[in-house]
Amino acid sequence: MDAEDLEKLLERVQRGKVTIAQALQRLRDLPFEDLGFAKLDHHRALRQGFPEVVMGQSKQTKDIAAIVQVMQRRKSNVLITRLNDRQIEQLKRYRLGLKLHPLAQAATWTAKPIRATGRGIILVVSAGTSDIPVAEEAALTATMMGNRVERLFDVGVAGIHRVLGNRAKLDGAAVLIVVAGMEGALPSVVAGLVAKPVIAVPTSIGYGASFHGLSALLGMLNSCAAGVTVVNIDNGFGAGFAASLINRV
Repeated sequence: MDAEDLEKLLERVQRGKVTIAQALQRLRDLPFEDLGFAKLDHHRALRQGFPEVVMGQSKQTKDIAAIVQVMQRRKSNVLITRLNDRQIEQLKRYRLGLKLHPLAQAATWTAKPIRATGRGIILVVSAGTSDIPVAEEAALTATMMGNRVERLFDVGVAGIHRVLGNRAKLDGAAVLIVVAGMEGALPSVVAGLVAKPVIAVPTSIGYGASFHGLSALLGMLNSCAAGVTVVNIDNGFGAGFAASLINRV
C-alpha cells in the first residue's frame, strides 16, 4: 500500500463505502507481514515511496515466489534483484507473470502503470560493455521508481572521444549514474563536464590488481571532481534508488 492507496481507502471510509472494520482488516498487516522465513515490510511504500525490493541473492526460489505472491495479492509493484540464471529459469515455472530481465539479473511485476514522476532524465552511463549488467540494474530500478531513463554505454576513458562526443546527452540529464570497473576513472571525467549530481558505481570488472572492484571504489572515493557520490561495488540498485530520490527534489 502506498500513499495514494491509503488516501483512497480513507476517502471511501469517509463516504461510507467501506466500514471501519473493513478498513482495519485492510490495514492489519500494514507494518509488516510475517511469512515465517521473511517479514515483508508493507509500510515501505508509505515511508519511502516504493515497495520493499526483493534481493534474490542466496534466497531459495520457492521463497522468492512466495514473497512475490503476497506482494501481488496486495497490488504492490515488484522488483527482484540479484537473480542468477538458475533462479530466473526456475521462476518461469511458477507462472507469476513476472517480466524477466536476464541482463540486469532482475525480474519485475507491475500492479498498475508506472507514471513518470521524476523532474528530469536520469542518464545511466557505462564505461565498458562488461559493466552493462550493473548499469542495467540501475536503469531498471530508476524506471520502476517512476523516472525517464536514458542509456549511454561503452564510453570509457580508453577512448575518451566517445564520451566527449555525447556532451549534449550529458548536459540534458538531471542526474547521472556512471558505472565503471578497472580503475574507475569515468565518473571523475563526467563530473568534470557537467553541473549535475553524479552517482558513481564501481564494478568488480577488471584484472587482478582491481581487487574485484576495490580499486575502482577507492578511485571514485578519491575523485578530484566535485559532486561525485559513490555507492558500493556492483550496487546498481542503490544507485538507481538514490538517483530517483534526487530526481524528485
